[in-house]
Amino acid sequence: MIGCDIHPINNRRILQYLRNELAVDEEKVMAWCNRWMSEGFAALEKILAKDKSRGKFCYGDSPTFADCYLIPQVSSARRFNVDLSTYPNIVEIDTHCRTLKAFADADPSMQPDAPKSQ
Repeated sequence: MIGCDIHPINNRRILQYLRNELAVDEEKVMAWCNRWMSEGFAALEKILAKDKSRGKFCYGDSPTFADCYLIPQVSSARRFNVDLSTYPNIVEIDTHCRTLKAFADADPSMQPDAPKSQ
């Protein structure tokens, strides 16, 4: 779900197409990302809420590829101003994952080519 329905429609190639080929302004690009991420997160949140044996990660008590897919999308959601308050399970998983060094180190803001905040 994350790898096929959420991530591909807000990746750089798609956003560049919206901006450059279709001349979509930045406000509408943000709205595009917000809409599709919100719809994907809403579907994922329902699945996570139904799984009473979930644990601290998407599936169980150890990280899986689902978590590796999810956490970067949560970072993107923040960048595109998605209201995460309606996705408590996703936020809980994100919070827990970010306590692990591998996830913290992989955050986009920690990459050598990340824009420096001013």
